[in-house]
Amino acid sequence: MPEIRVASEAGACYGVERALQMVEAAADERSGAVHTLGPLIHNPRVVAELAARGVDAVESPEQATGDTLLLRTHGTAPDEEARAGALCARVLDATCPFVKKVHLAAERLSREGYQVVVVGEAGHPEVEATLPHAPGAVVVGSADEAAALPHARKVGVVVQTTARRALLAEVVEVLLARAEEVRVINTICEATAGHQAAADELAREADVMVVIGGRISANTTRLAEISAASCPRTHHVEGADELRAAWFEGARVIGITAGASTPASQIEAVRAEIARMLGE
Repeated sequence: MPEIRVASEAGACYGVERALQMVEAAADERSGAVHTLGPLIHNPRVVAELAARGVDAVESPEQATGDTLLLRTHGTAPDEEARAGALCARVLDATCPFVKKVHLAAERLSREGYQVVVVGEAGHPEVEATLPHAPGAVVVGSADEAAALPHARKVGVVVQTTARRALLAEVVEVLLARAEEVRVINTICEATAGHQAAADELAREADVMVVIGGRISANTTRLAEISAASCPRTHHVEGADELRAAWFEGARVIGITAGASTPASQIEAVRAEIARMLGE
């Protein structure tokens, strides 16, 4: 019978657990409508479960006027947060504390005269929320993009919390040749790094890997990429209903990992369904 192993570090991180506790408490109070500013986390199934409880995602504070509004884990721009405070009856800040550190670091570097470079994925909500904290900041997603930047006297670097350490190293190496001074504040979340290392370790021993999490989740997508590099039979699913028994034929070790927006209940559901398919 194949062995099913869950990565030593997998699933919902502190910031996600905190946000879910906040939104569930707000929903339980039943003291008026509750909204989130954008999807609370990058997990469509959790967002759908919240919607079923009456907690919907809105695109702007204006759509939550007079109600309770939770700021998403990815953070928000200062002007948007100010509008929320002026319009909503109550604003709950569910921004991940580690994302807050990115904002503060970007603000500090900007105040000190650095050209701020955000290493990460352009268009990602966390990156978009970071940019307004450092006017004139630019996003770099590769060493090639860093090489295209103009030369500068002082460059300050912050990093999307879910970025790869290797990407940061590649970008910094390029920037060192294009600036007189480069100051790096490594804001990669330790939970992200831990998830990636554990996924890599398990994938090297597994015949099949299952990665659980939203397809729009950057950190889950990276886990799938890392797993596939060592275990070609890697499958990215959002839930147990997407599993296929044929995936596990001939496997001796089946590995499971999950993104930082994946609750423990979803991991257990996938583990249990694989066991059922195997006839355990």
